[in-house]
Amino acid sequence: MKLYTSHRAPNPRRVRWVMAEKGVDNVDFVEIDLLSGQHRTADYRAKVGVPHVPALELDDGTFISESIAICRYLEALNPEPNLFGHDAKEQALIEMWTRRCEIYLANPMMLNVRFSHPALAALEAPQPQVAEYSRVGAEKFMRLLDRQLAEHQFIAADRFTIADIVAAVGLDFARLVKYRPPEEFTHLARWLEACRARPAAKAGV
Repeated sequence: MKLYTSHRAPNPRRVRWVMAEKGVDNVDFVEIDLLSGQHRTADYRAKVGVPHVPALELDDGTFISESIAICRYLEALNPEPNLFGHDAKEQALIEMWTRRCEIYLANPMMLNVRFSHPALAALEAPQPQVAEYSRVGAEKFMRLLDRQLAEHQFIAADRFTIADIVAAVGLDFARLVKYRPPEEFTHLARWLEACRARPAAKAGV
């Protein structure tokens, strides 16, 4: 298998983090240069279907894009350690929190970086108002997440899961613009440091 990835982007890091947690080492990495537009070439789009990373090329030539879809595929092949839930209830709760963390935290923080970091102007023109709006929205969700983490070690279950990866990668990406969550979110800070301390957290950085 081949993983089309970029160290400049957060979503491929989700996949590499999952691979590191599971000890998956039978995947070759193909680095895609986003700033030069390699993901937008006719050849790449013909294979993947969309100008996005990551994408996983299977041995039979099938391409899977979207980071969570790739992670689910890897989970099916490598069930342990479990990151998506053991039973129906746990799977639903992890899915719920993963969706929340992606929609209300990771995506807004990515937009904040994308529309405010000078180097990313090669992809899209800066949009300071969009960047600020996205940050404010993400911090509203951080307040909810801080309350959740006041009573739980991890976000969605009694162990580290894909929800934690999605949230941690989103917040880590914002360090490109020297962002730090508000100091009042002490439980969020404790959780984030625990995530960053995991050996697998270094994957894709």
